[in-house]
Amino acid sequence: MHTKERAGILAGGNWIIDQIKVIDRYPEEEKLSNIVTEYTGNGGAPFNVLTALYNMNASVPLRAIGVLGEDDRGDMILQECRKMGIDARQLTKLSGADTSYTDVMTATETGKRTFFHYRGANALLEEEHFDFSRANVRIFHLGYLLLLDRLDEVTDGGLTGAARVLKSAKEAGLMTSADLVSEQSNRYQEVVGSSLPFIDLLFLNEYEAERLTGVTIAGEAGRFQAAQARKAAETILDRGVQAWVLIHAPQGVVAVSKEKEYLPQGGLKVPPEQIKGAVGAGDALAAGVLYGVHEHWEMSKSLALGVSVAAMSLREVTSTGGIKPWQECMALGKQFGYRKV
Repeated sequence: MHTKERAGILAGGNWIIDQIKVIDRYPEEEKLSNIVTEYTGNGGAPFNVLTALYNMNASVPLRAIGVLGEDDRGDMILQECRKMGIDARQLTKLSGADTSYTDVMTATETGKRTFFHYRGANALLEEEHFDFSRANVRIFHLGYLLLLDRLDEVTDGGLTGAARVLKSAKEAGLMTSADLVSEQSNRYQEVVGSSLPFIDLLFLNEYEAERLTGVTIAGEAGRFQAAQARKAAETILDRGVQAWVLIHAPQGVVAVSKEKEYLPQGGLKVPPEQIKGAVGAGDALAAGVLYGVHEHWEMSKSLALGVSVAAMSLREVTSTGGIKPWQECMALGKQFGYRKV
């Protein structure tokens, strides 16, 4: 499907600056919580995935597509891309817009994260910002569906802008990959559904999979049920995804192929005292899997790398600050071992 000359990963969608605040507990309304420390870092699927690949020492060309505001946050993103050698020629600054950002509240009491998001420039990202004739790469990753206002709009033809973007990428010879955001809504079927036939690899967590399919995955006490995740993945494949559906949770990931190959992969047994935050863990997993796919690894090995990169990311508060070269990530799996899924 892809020529040998193609190499590299192109990521587009939500470019975000994360403003992370570590708090002692999440308060009730009108109550006080203390900020223990705070950080600023990369956020959003393309920024997180490309930064993770850079930190992994993934020896593949990295390219970016998206829109930024004419502000300090936009400048920060461009500076980071230059530092990492990411081709940012398709990162466009929009006049009068502000770069998107998210205030991330990470509670030390529970480790849970709460997000306050300013959509900003990302809400103005349109089909015209994507030019695949300039991207002689192997894989295109788009995220997050349900958080890209104009690309999420359903047009007269029944397709969203995102669906048409993914269709164009496939027509240009790229393998396509996509990720969702955990929105509390009933839009999953309409917005995400139209993109499924144009996606080769779909990443989503258990909550998103439940919303998309109606299949209950979380059991008692929120326990991840692999058999149910498999059923949800098969449902999504039947709706059009071309190669693999990957449903992930803190316990691990379940991958199912179009041919119904089933690969459960447990997450790493990271000691609780080493976990500082879970911001960006899903994107870290995607980065590991995408690198393996790019390198033509078996999916089982790609999944092992994915959960290992995700585990590495847990050891820092920011999305990607804890990620090391991919060989070290794999070694961490051998050190800690894997959970049963």
